[in-house]
Amino acid sequence: MRRLVLGLAAAVFSTAALAGGLGEMSPEERDAFRAEVRAYLLENPEVITEAMAVLEEREAAAAELRDAALVQANTDAIFKSPGDWVGGNPDGDVTVVEFMDYRCGYCRKAHEEVNALVKADGNIRYVIKEFPILGDGSMVSSKFAIAVRMLHGDDAYKAAHNALVALRGDPTAETLTRLAADLGHDPAPILEKMATEEVKAVILANYRLAETMDITGTPTFVIDGTMLRGYAPLDDMQKIVASERAG
Repeated sequence: MRRLVLGLAAAVFSTAALAGGLGEMSPEERDAFRAEVRAYLLENPEVITEAMAVLEEREAAAAELRDAALVQANTDAIFKSPGDWVGGNPDGDVTVVEFMDYRCGYCRKAHEEVNALVKADGNIRYVIKEFPILGDGSMVSSKFAIAVRMLHGDDAYKAAHNALVALRGDPTAETLTRLAADLGHDPAPILEKMATEEVKAVILANYRLAETMDITGTPTFVIDGTMLRGYAPLDDMQKIVASERAG
């Protein structure tokens, strides 16, 4: 609010300067002018609300333009990284990329909706970027999923991914050992693979990309040219997909 009022005041004063110039006013005239502005705002407080709405619209529009430029500048890293799992329709006409963290409540909330979006549409290419930012449990979970993919392939990764999203306890060595066995894998090679530089490199690449794109939270989606910072209901995501298809 303070920033808004200062901005509004600056706009008013700059208009006055263009009309005649505050610099040409005497100190008494400037004080009187400021008193008039204050009185007007107190008598018409709805002006502040209206100005706030306009400011928010302009900031949102500017943010969309910045995000679109970031997507365009980082297309290969976003959509074509060999370290990322690709599902849905690999030849789909719209790509949905998700930066996600297994310990993120909103990522878990979005999980079923994103799967529903991809399944119902049938023409979406879905990319998962492991982006563990919520502590050691997040990091361990991502390393496990990546190690499973490297050792056992994409189908095994998706099964591990789904299991980690559903996991409510801490991803301890014991828990992951049991999870690997439940998925039909020998746990030892997976746990060993988790500690390799190859696995770490996938996460590091996603960290670097996120920093470049000013991504600080999960989930964050890139839907072709549109960035969606945060959770959105299925209907909203469907509208973005439709908008991207329409061009």
